[in-house]
Amino acid sequence: MTLDEVFLRIVGFMKSDARSSYQLVIGTDAQVHAGHTKFITSIVIFRPGRGAWFCYRQVILPREIYSIQEKLTLETTFSQEIAAFFDAAKLSELEDILLPHVYQGAELSMYIDIDAGTDERRNQTAAFVSEMVGRVEAMGVSARVKPEAIVASSVSNRFTKTPHRGTCVNQSS
Repeated sequence: MTLDEVFLRIVGFMKSDARSSYQLVIGTDAQVHAGHTKFITSIVIFRPGRGAWFCYRQVILPREIYSIQEKLTLETTFSQEIAAFFDAAKLSELEDILLPHVYQGAELSMYIDIDAGTDERRNQTAAFVSEMVGRVEAMGVSARVKPEAIVASSVSNRFTKTPHRGTCVNQSS
């Protein structure tokens, strides 16, 4: 799917229940496999307590990335690339769907989930959290980290586990 097609799916999902609260969440996770590193960026439109729709993009880098800082930086960059598609005009179009119902609780929030935690004893990524959060917030997007960052740490993570089989460097799903 192209990002325009993804956007149309999100519009359709939101129009199906314009009185709800929505969260548009983007998050990336990576897994190192023999000879490559697999990145999955998920785009989720979530209606808390009432369902969700999501899709993902897969990027394969033909090398094993063991630097936690490099991997987290690339994860954040891939999420930011997708989030940049949802510019002010696109967000305004989504908000216009909900506008007639704002007094009944309709709203839209957007987040980038960063696959990092702040607890230095449990997360090797803790040293880089403030840098990644700063990058995301500089875009005007709210950032979430573990344990709230479920799109990166759960949704995207699920699709990183199997090694890539093929010769493509960059694939979209």
